[in-house]
Amino acid sequence: MSDVIPVTGMEENKAPQTVGLNSDARQLLKKDSGLTTPCDFTSPEDLFEELRKRVLRYHPSDDLTLIEKAYRVADDAHQEQKRKSGEPYIVHPLCVGIILADLEMDKETICAGILHDVVEDTDMTVDEIRKEFGSDVALLVDGVTKLGQVDYKVEKVEIQAENLRKMFLAMAKDIRVIIIKLADRLHNMRTLEYMRREKQLEKASETMDIYAPIAQRLGISRIKTELDDLALRYWKPGVYQELVDEVNAKKMQREEFVEDIVDEVRSHIEGAGIKAEISGRVKHYFSIYKKMVNQDKTLDQIYDLFAIRIITGSVSDCYASLGIIHEMYKPIPGRFKDYIAMPKPNMYQSLHTTVIGRDGTPFEIQIRTYEMHRVAEYGIAAHWKYKEVSSGRNVSGNQEEEKLTWLRQILEWQQDSSDNQEFMSLLKSDLDLFSESVYCFSPQGDVKTLPNGSCTIDFAYSVHSAVGNKMIGARVNGKLVPVDYVLKNGDRVEIITSQNSKGPSRDWLKIVKSTQAKNKINQWFRKELKTDNIEHGKELASQYAKAKGYVLSELATPEYVSGVLTKYGFRDWESVLAAIGHGGLKEGQVVNKLIDQYQKDHFKNATDEEVLAASSGTRDYRDLKERGSKGGIVVKGIHDVAVHFAKCCSPIPGDEIVGYVTRGRGVTVHRTDCINIISMSETDRERLIEAEWQLTESEKNNTYSAELNIYAENRTGLLVDISRVFSERHIDIGQMNVRTSKQGTATMEVSFSVHSVEELNTLIAQIRKIRNVLDIERKTG
Repeated sequence: MSDVIPVTGMEENKAPQTVGLNSDARQLLKKDSGLTTPCDFTSPEDLFEELRKRVLRYHPSDDLTLIEKAYRVADDAHQEQKRKSGEPYIVHPLCVGIILADLEMDKETICAGILHDVVEDTDMTVDEIRKEFGSDVALLVDGVTKLGQVDYKVEKVEIQAENLRKMFLAMAKDIRVIIIKLADRLHNMRTLEYMRREKQLEKASETMDIYAPIAQRLGISRIKTELDDLALRYWKPGVYQELVDEVNAKKMQREEFVEDIVDEVRSHIEGAGIKAEISGRVKHYFSIYKKMVNQDKTLDQIYDLFAIRIITGSVSDCYASLGIIHEMYKPIPGRFKDYIAMPKPNMYQSLHTTVIGRDGTPFEIQIRTYEMHRVAEYGIAAHWKYKEVSSGRNVSGNQEEEKLTWLRQILEWQQDSSDNQEFMSLLKSDLDLFSESVYCFSPQGDVKTLPNGSCTIDFAYSVHSAVGNKMIGARVNGKLVPVDYVLKNGDRVEIITSQNSKGPSRDWLKIVKSTQAKNKINQWFRKELKTDNIEHGKELASQYAKAKGYVLSELATPEYVSGVLTKYGFRDWESVLAAIGHGGLKEGQVVNKLIDQYQKDHFKNATDEEVLAASSGTRDYRDLKERGSKGGIVVKGIHDVAVHFAKCCSPIPGDEIVGYVTRGRGVTVHRTDCINIISMSETDRERLIEAEWQLTESEKNNTYSAELNIYAENRTGLLVDISRVFSERHIDIGQMNVRTSKQGTATMEVSFSVHSVEELNTLIAQIRKIRNVLDIERKTG
């Protein structure tokens, strides 16, 4: 059986050339062959045999009965289920197990990887898993199941923030949960070709926004780079293919260039008596694309399109190799980075230098030890404290604990921040993959790693929150500088503090770059000035309400305030006022939400003209009479315009909806999960407007068009069974199109009419019970 890697945006690397390696190093490099999975449609038994072989490569015990038991249990639980490709579903969990085995995870993690879908997709419970496999495996499966229920595609900040909070809490309990989830996502992305276009876009977006950044933060480069390339392939297929064509256009020429460089470097390294492994490659597509976009350059202008990697046995050999390289080639000024002395936040270590080749072509050289290489490729999984190595001893947990510092920091933000918008802002900033780092020193010589563009305030808060709060000035390289001085690599920074300092200034929030500094400054204002902030916030909100013709005390009742707390993620009304007071929330946002609640409660049937008059202050809304709404749809902020339902997604009462202001045709109402809304450009998004259902009693009897795509394993009588469900519920089928693939998978597109989303969901639930039905999707564009 041959292992294949799906297209990931990489030309195949040439086999590494080794110089005087000992047997241990050769074995390490032999195992370090990537996170591969067998090709599609490999039988489950062959997959399990491959899994068994890979576990035995590193595991000290040959007793794999627990893993085999997990396979048998999962195979039985998923017996009737198929993947979109038509393969037995068990293929997916087995491939997840194989990826985890390549990461050399412990038996419990591999078992949980094989069982990760049984609780969510079958009748098996966590308690049954605990009884059969122990509490450790049950905890991991439960954690992964809960992550599977997280909805990443939602756009509402407060819902997405709560979902991500759950994710990080699960990671904090056991980091292996997210490692399993990353392996799960990697295999799903490798088989994404079998999904519908809208699902491909959704999964690619999730991967770029959530999973690849987390893999980066945990230092798992093997997973991160492939997730990035696969996400780009499906998110921007045109751009991806164009980049593939450009890179491959001169493939032979580039391979010859890399081979010549490797041979030349190898001869000099060997001549110096240094034992090393040397290999060359063209960088990953996503890495190239990112540089082209951020630097506004063409492919020919990217300096480090090529990379030569030198892996040695010691740190001293790394620096000796660097000296040889700089003697051989002319280095490009400003392109040398010493990540050995100053590691990246995810503990990545290596020497990077970009040099000019003999023919004037620039290329990058990375120099690291074998251990640094494994950490760079496998991150926290390379030194995970649960993992047993061939010696049978547990590895020291120092490095993985340092990697978890980032996770502990996020949990600290969660505790400190009651504002979901602030939490999301902090998280997005921290997960930003495009930011570079600047390295500075304290007077004692300690290295501080900060985002590029950081100032002395960022440095102060990186030392301690108390230092930042009491800061009154700074010296850089012995000279006094203003607090907004932008730090440079190698700066020696001394923070001047005073016990008489009144604390940070709100203006600092506009200056600092680091997430930690922003969080600590906001935290100080919340805690130290809470009383003043509450009073100030109340005053601002009252003034705004008065200008709108309302009294704040009439609006700020418990039933209306609860909507504000839910929307913005606060615990109580005082916290909302405090946020307004210190500038974290605009008074207009809060008061307008209260007014909306008030109006919906008291005047839900007013005409558009009356609502517009009342909201603009020209008429007292409280004198209006209740009248019926128009068309069952309320579009906020626009009146006297035609409202149409989008045919692409066919919204029905109960769906989350949004309005799109068209040119000359009024407002078109879409479902929020419509593919045309999800993939909309930033310019078009400016034309979206809030909309909601508001049906009269008579309108509740109306019917609305709906379309379903039903996927099933084809068999005789399948259409009869599905049609019976419709007829039993007195739903007429308007149109049905059926097609069958070579693998025997039937796809049915069914059009019909229903009264509400509740009726539709009941129909879908009944169809799911039909034998051989694999999946059901509503049309989303």
